[in-house]
Amino acid sequence: MIEKFMQEFVEEARETGLPVEAVAAGDESKVIFEHHFAPDLPRNIYSHTKSFLSAAVGIAAAEGKLSLEDRLADFFPDWLPEHPSPRLLSIRLKDLLTMSSGFGEAYLMGDDRRNGTGFPDYMAYMLSREVKEEPGSRFCYSTADSILAGRMLEKAVGMRLSEYLYRRLFEPMDIGFPLWENDPQGHPIGGGGMFLKIADMMKLGQLFLAGGRFRGQRLVEESWVREAAAKQIETEPDSADIWRCGYGYQFWRSPYPDSYRADGAFGQITTVLPRAGLTVSVQCPETGDFERVKRALHEIVLSRI
Repeated sequence: MIEKFMQEFVEEARETGLPVEAVAAGDESKVIFEHHFAPDLPRNIYSHTKSFLSAAVGIAAAEGKLSLEDRLADFFPDWLPEHPSPRLLSIRLKDLLTMSSGFGEAYLMGDDRRNGTGFPDYMAYMLSREVKEEPGSRFCYSTADSILAGRMLEKAVGMRLSEYLYRRLFEPMDIGFPLWENDPQGHPIGGGGMFLKIADMMKLGQLFLAGGRFRGQRLVEESWVREAAAKQIETEPDSADIWRCGYGYQFWRSPYPDSYRADGAFGQITTVLPRAGLTVSVQCPETGDFERVKRALHEIVLSRI
């Protein structure tokens, strides 16, 4: 049935000129459907990268190297201002993963980084920002939260995030070592900038669909898969966007039964549908109206599975 729905989506995309580069669907172990409207090349998956970061944190936690209650200030005391606020001192890894750091603004997003915001030291820049709200109290989407979480992981495991993910996920999942945006000091951006082909991007969904196993090998603990994919914090409702229905640990919740997704700008999406035993991915160009693609995916594929 999924092949039929996906083929209908492909035909709709062709007939209406949907701005889409590729679509794919798979179960826990294989690709069931894959179609390309553009050459099959690695592309920037933007904030879909955040969900790979989540997997890395889960692995490090299982290794006893990191805890959700760990505090950012304890990891980077040398970057703290002379008189840090109590709120700054109380930011936990959990707050960063749920986009509730308390900074209260979207920091270090793609355009900001291109403009040189935070240069040359993102850690010093963020620890000098005012923490406007109580950490953990309100969702505020910010790539800076993911960047800070990634730096905490690096400090805990003693290696760059890219190396850690390569050793723990990319190599056993046959993804290779992806091109990945780094900050001015050479730290991979925990919140974006990874380049992957759609089949490799979708492997994260397959891994989580299988409860943390990939082709029978345990890579992520099942308990972390459940926690990361569960609603950990409410997101502000948007009547025009049915996809805004809560956030986990660097995963968005989705409006289909028990579903969730890794979500990158312009339409780099992997939706995990546990009840159906399927994962569906799409990659889209930076130009065009992704809302049209989203509606078509919803109406033709995701709401029918």
